[in-house]
Amino acid sequence: MLRIFCSPTRYVQGAGATSELAAQLAHLALGARTLVITTRSPRAALEPVWRESFAAHNLEMDIFDFGGECSLAEISKGVAAAQRFNATTIIGAGGGKTLDMARAVAGALALPIVCCPTTAASDAPCSALSVIYSETGVFETIQYYRRNPDLVLVDSAVILRAPVRTFVAGMGDALATYFEARASAAAGKANVPGGAPTLAALAIAELCYRTLLKDGPAALSAARQGVVTPAFENVVEANTLLSGLGFESAGLAAAHSVHNGLTALPETHDFMHGEKVAIGTLVQLMLEEQEPALLDEVYGFCVRVGLPVTLAEIGLGAFSCAKAMAVATRALVEGESAHHEPFPVTPDRLADAIFAADAYGRAFRDKNM
Repeated sequence: MLRIFCSPTRYVQGAGATSELAAQLAHLALGARTLVITTRSPRAALEPVWRESFAAHNLEMDIFDFGGECSLAEISKGVAAAQRFNATTIIGAGGGKTLDMARAVAGALALPIVCCPTTAASDAPCSALSVIYSETGVFETIQYYRRNPDLVLVDSAVILRAPVRTFVAGMGDALATYFEARASAAAGKANVPGGAPTLAALAIAELCYRTLLKDGPAALSAARQGVVTPAFENVVEANTLLSGLGFESAGLAAAHSVHNGLTALPETHDFMHGEKVAIGTLVQLMLEEQEPALLDEVYGFCVRVGLPVTLAEIGLGAFSCAKAMAVATRALVEGESAHHEPFPVTPDRLADAIFAADAYGRAFRDKNM
């Protein structure tokens, strides 16, 4: 199997980066006619900056107001809007689903794609894929594209204005990166683009985890105080770039499959992707029968930064064997990354790991309160 590493063409991060968006587009020879896909809040905050900078570089833009769910129906609306505008470039500005939507529209039209996340809630911005949901928010499938974004531009000052919960959820998504990468590599499974992981990808995945442990609590404090600090910048990079490169080029395993299984339960729909991935990570560690020292390190991190460690914290206080089997069965459908673990995973074994992760989390909280 060939080693394959993929990444965005250019990554830009820092406070005030939004004002440089048009200049970056011009540098990359993009953006002659750009459709910006966004939602109400980012549009209200950023449209004046977009308009001013685009005009200064003689670039034309139009805006499509995204409905909020990256469904096939919503993607069709975005494609139609891009065609009406004769767009030559698509920009997604918003959270993970907005960026998934923008990538889907760009992919359908074979246009360049630029991702401008307004939260650090997931590792979606750098990837060459979109997670597709039903119109009611249930995970359906993943669409893959020929290339990663042409530009990912992250304005740290914009990220700072997002709810702190989104920043914490991003740490939950990033937390899975190292553990999924090493499980997939141990099993000799292909990464997302279909190759073996490079040494660089595995090192990035581990750096992501080490950065969370080192800087996560201080970054959370900065987010709560509304200040950009080096720790905050480091964790924004971990949530966005390190986790994005790590999951895509090193590989996925059980944590994200458990997330996908959890989305089948309506009680979890009010919880964020990264919050459910954090639970998925704990389940994966239980599934792998990891040592107590590592479990305590990971559970302790989650508690310190406010990530869930019990099922009750993601709306599943009343969790039955039937629900556990429903989650496990959905997490193990053909093609799911739970099959990248270095041993066979059955629905019974995964359901047991879900209960074990929850029990450990409840005991950990009781012991450390």
